[in-house]
Amino acid sequence: MTTNTRLPGGLATRLAETALVAAPFHLADGARLDSYFDEYRLAADPELLRDTATALAALVPDDAQLLAGIELGGIPLVVALSAATGLPAVFLRRRPKGYGSRRQIEGAPFAGRRTVLVDDVVRSGAQLLAMARILRMAGAPVRDALCVLERPLGGRALLAEHRVTLHALLTEADLPGARRGDPA
Repeated sequence: MTTNTRLPGGLATRLAETALVAAPFHLADGARLDSYFDEYRLAADPELLRDTATALAALVPDDAQLLAGIELGGIPLVVALSAATGLPAVFLRRRPKGYGSRRQIEGAPFAGRRTVLVDDVVRSGAQLLAMARILRMAGAPVRDALCVLERPLGGRALLAEHRVTLHALLTEADLPGARRGDPA
């Protein structure tokens, strides 16, 4: 678990002020939230995105060879993180593209390369687990995942059951102004 006192330049406060939104939000499973973390506001702020990527770079395991961003929230993060670390990146679609290349994984060669998943927010961990499975079936070993914000909804435990270690830049408790127990 990370605490905001370990982040440079009040990064947790800046992230909360920019991306923590007090407004209704509907999850894919039909649940409704009163507030949420808006990764697009983070990605739209070049200075904040750069600083977030720099902080995330410290969480990348030393033996990582490739970064994998999950559409759509993980894509700007993985591009910025790739620039910050010098590691190549791939981009993961939830489903294979229905035209053109028809690929689900785009970008750098990935087979046999130790890959780290990158996403914005982790709640249940189901999306990261699904993407880890896709990469593993394609020949890319995945043992780690990074996120900007971890919500305490079982994601870390689910991933650990499948041999994926979650490294979170922030947890719910690290966000100034976040209501405890609000699964943003």
